[in-house]
Amino acid sequence: MPRYKLTIEYDGSPFLGWQVQESGLTVAGVLEDAVEKLSGERAKVSGAGRTDTGVHALGQVAHIDLAKDWDTDTIRDGLNAHLRPHPVAVLSAAQVGADFDARFSATKRHYLYRILNRRADAALERNRVWRVVRPLDEKKMHEAAQHLVGNHDFTTFRAAECQAKSPVKTIDVLNVTRERDEIRIDASARSFLHHQVRSIVGSLAQVGEGKWTPADMKRVLDARDRSACGPVAPPDGLYLVRVDYAK
Repeated sequence: MPRYKLTIEYDGSPFLGWQVQESGLTVAGVLEDAVEKLSGERAKVSGAGRTDTGVHALGQVAHIDLAKDWDTDTIRDGLNAHLRPHPVAVLSAAQVGADFDARFSATKRHYLYRILNRRADAALERNRVWRVVRPLDEKKMHEAAQHLVGNHDFTTFRAAECQAKSPVKTIDVLNVTRERDEIRIDASARSFLHHQVRSIVGSLAQVGEGKWTPADMKRVLDARDRSACGPVAPPDGLYLVRVDYAK
């Protein structure tokens, strides 16, 4: 049974997240509907990251198993035809070996969080950024972020419903930069805890506003206490940018 790797882009605003649910629109659900319309098969679409309600993707990866060999361009174009009008696009399809697993074969995941830091509302980027009216100091946010790089117990930044076996994760990259009114937070790791990126962003915003010092971020991390975390940033500004695999 051939296995296909899909690279997918989507606007998460109208969806209840990636994971198929009994009721409500989900990204995996509309993809599985499209696969069925194209192939006649109800195939499970397994994703690299189970993005939450409202979270977007520029390069989500998933795999599907189909009964017959398909031309990969036909899969891409056929799925896109059946996905309309949902804001989901299959960017590419490739046949892979049976040992490829979109989730478990991944070696690194890259996320981007976008903050629009201005008083005026977001006319063109509504539901795609977190608008913060108060001025943020991105340099202090970046300094604070470096306390979280490396291997740590991230209990403070872990959602109560997180199903990971351990709160210990290794963040490889956590950079904060600004371009005009937009602050961009880039985070890379093999895997993340549930709500970890959004929890970190919310805490970094506390530093940016001057409520915490950069050194407070280490204190918050070392507390290993969810109540020490800042307010969780909304899903609007979060993007799964890319998933890496061993060649």
